[in-house]
Amino acid sequence: MELIILGATFFGFLVLGVPVAFAIGLSAICTILYEGLPVAVIFQQMMSGMNIFSFLAIPFFVFSGELMLHGGVADKIVQLAKNLVGHIRGGLGMSNVVACTLFGGVSGSPVADVSAMGAVMIPMMKKEGFDTDYAVNVTTHASLVGALMPTSHNMIIYALAAGGKVSIGALIAAGLLPALVLMVCMLVAAYAVAVKRGYPAGKFPGWAEVFRSFAAALPGLLIVGIILSGILSGVFTATESAAVAVTYTIVLTFFIYRTMTLPNFLRAASKAVKTTGVVLLLIGVSTMFQYLMGLYEVADFAGDLMSKVSSQPWMIFLLINVILFVLGTFMDMAATILICTPIFLPIAMKAGMDPVQFGMLMLINCALGLNTPPVGTTQFVGCAIGGISVGAVMRTILPFYAALIAALMFVTYVPAFSLWLPRLLMGYKG
Repeated sequence: MELIILGATFFGFLVLGVPVAFAIGLSAICTILYEGLPVAVIFQQMMSGMNIFSFLAIPFFVFSGELMLHGGVADKIVQLAKNLVGHIRGGLGMSNVVACTLFGGVSGSPVADVSAMGAVMIPMMKKEGFDTDYAVNVTTHASLVGALMPTSHNMIIYALAAGGKVSIGALIAAGLLPALVLMVCMLVAAYAVAVKRGYPAGKFPGWAEVFRSFAAALPGLLIVGIILSGILSGVFTATESAAVAVTYTIVLTFFIYRTMTLPNFLRAASKAVKTTGVVLLLIGVSTMFQYLMGLYEVADFAGDLMSKVSSQPWMIFLLINVILFVLGTFMDMAATILICTPIFLPIAMKAGMDPVQFGMLMLINCALGLNTPPVGTTQFVGCAIGGISVGAVMRTILPFYAALIAALMFVTYVPAFSLWLPRLLMGYKG
């Protein structure tokens, strides 16, 4: 009965339009009161969930991404991407994919990625004669690669939601190859649609211009290499790497590029504080939720239910993907990770999936949810920049969905995409 109350109140609050964080917290409170447990349990669980040293990485990574967004780094990355692939059919679309991938690497946030790249690329593509729905779909889908990059704070959230079963450093290394796969799948989709619609190719500016734009963008792109090399060499921990990222970004935007202004710095700090507050609130209330799910053995119940459907690992992985996709359509990325990881990670591990590989599966699924109504944050931002309705974009979204799903299937059923680099670089034994 307690489990029914927990689930019914949670989904009931969501249907009523209550924000996800409050829906999680209120459903947990209702269940605790029904159970007759002391109300102090609520605050104890919230504080224990947020009072973790590793969470220091979250505000630093968020702040680093906002500094990159407001510090003018995007323009140099766009120019590099345009010079590299702008001469291919549908050149600006291809440039958009590469630019979003590169900026996702330095920002670690799909929302920051679509905000920065969308503001530059969508108006540029419309001016060059590309359809608005194409420009928005390319930008919003390619920006999702930010969730898999070393600067992604969602990796930190997953590592802690996994209860210490996975190394943050291994996750950071694991995300690189899936991010590359996702970029390639998006390039194929963007090219296929460009050919179908007869979009033109641009002109190759020459290798001298490519190298010039690469030199201009390199200081911004170096942040990925600094984080990886620092962690792998043992100079700093994964948590400390976030502070290093902020320090480097401040030096880069203020003293190297000299594109950061005081108003933009304050705007970046304000947005980082707001985002961190939302994430920590989600973590606190989700800890209550996880406590109750552990108390009522939800993971065991879900595992038994799935085993009745099929005992084949490939089918169990497919079911997990479908469930995560459905949940991601109306839940925020952080909330989905925090709630679903304790449920599905034990099931996936029992079926033979490594927790690092499951982390990549989780992140791609949650990223897909960011581009799916009714809670598609990146899609809403892209549509607002492009001045087009969500319905118009959804009518031509299938090729881009197919690219994302193809990348998800590669990561789900080919463990090497997630585990090869952690094993090579870190000696990961999983």
